[in-house]
Amino acid sequence: MSGSDVTGIAGDQLRTIIERIETIDEEIKALNEAKKEIFLEAKGNGFDVKILREVIRIRKQDQKERDERETLLDLYLTAITNAATPGAKKKAA
Repeated sequence: MSGSDVTGIAGDQLRTIIERIETIDEEIKALNEAKKEIFLEAKGNGFDVKILREVIRIRKQDQKERDERETLLDLYLTAITNAATPGAKKKAA
């Protein structure tokens, strides 16, 4: 058994894998910081950051998923509105 092979684990290979993951973690941290700065810039220009995040989330969905979600949202809002109408309760009772 060689010095870099402890209990069947190749130490050099393991170190390389860990270092690659650590490098990616640092890159992710830097990207998240850059994203935060962009949101601050948008906020400084008068944009609503919550709405921007929602737009980004929606744009990630495929069109069919968005259509289904919007249909259900409309259905639920209509149901709530109808249930809140006094005439609707009398008809249901």
